[in-house]
Amino acid sequence: MFQIIGIVLLFGLVFGSFVMSGGKMEVIIEAAPHELMAILGAGVAAFLIANSMTVIKGTAAGFGKIFAGPKWKNSDYRDLLALLFLLTKTMKSKGVIALESHIEKPHESSIFSRYPKITKDHFAVDFICDTLRMMTMNLEDPHQVEDAMEKQLEKHHHEAHGPAHALTQLADGLPALGIVAAVLGIIKTMGSISEPPAVLGMMIGSALVGTFLGVFMAYGLVGPMATRLAAVIDDDAAFYKIIQAVLVAHLHGNAAQISVEIGRGNVPSAAQPSFLELEEALSQIPNEA
Repeated sequence: MFQIIGIVLLFGLVFGSFVMSGGKMEVIIEAAPHELMAILGAGVAAFLIANSMTVIKGTAAGFGKIFAGPKWKNSDYRDLLALLFLLTKTMKSKGVIALESHIEKPHESSIFSRYPKITKDHFAVDFICDTLRMMTMNLEDPHQVEDAMEKQLEKHHHEAHGPAHALTQLADGLPALGIVAAVLGIIKTMGSISEPPAVLGMMIGSALVGTFLGVFMAYGLVGPMATRLAAVIDDDAAFYKIIQAVLVAHLHGNAAQISVEIGRGNVPSAAQPSFLELEEALSQIPNEA
């Protein structure tokens, strides 16, 4: 919502101030189509040259994240803690053998199936199951497990930031591409140097629209969008850090209740369930689970 409000304010205030100061929108409207064709055309071409298909697809999907915000909400963090509580409690009370069916086929697991949104996230499920699988193979050194999990998180986070980095590079290039469009307009003007001053003034004004649009899109639209996308990716990454915190706490010998409470303390403040909310969620889990 705030992103849409920001875009409306951006266009309204920039072009509104131009009109109020006596500027004529006809010049911009007339020049904008071919200037945008040059700037955005070159920008898209450079974007395709610089990035892999994975990043290109991720950037297209990233526009949805820009407006939708972080994927994980308060209720999702509560569900994650409840899921980890069930897994660590099962491991403590019934042993690692009892977990094998759940981590080998998580989509058929009675524990994972209680939390469908988390189960649909392939990285979250694989991250949990791979770590628990290491524990079943007698890798019980908390420091080794924490280090292995940290490397997985760094790899995932680096890959997730690809689209935001690509958008930032595009934003950095747009002002220069605007200058390219403006120079082409000046070349066109110099080829018509015999025209009357009024005509030349209109042509120069049209050329300068290219510089304006390049800077405007870079610092008013694409740059802020890249920053917003990076912030959303960072917020979503916190979800996976909770998995690390709880499982490492479990390996240090803590009870399941204590492990998830340690994890709850690491949840971002805006999405952090209260102690009572988590207690209520855990109390609602059927005994047979």
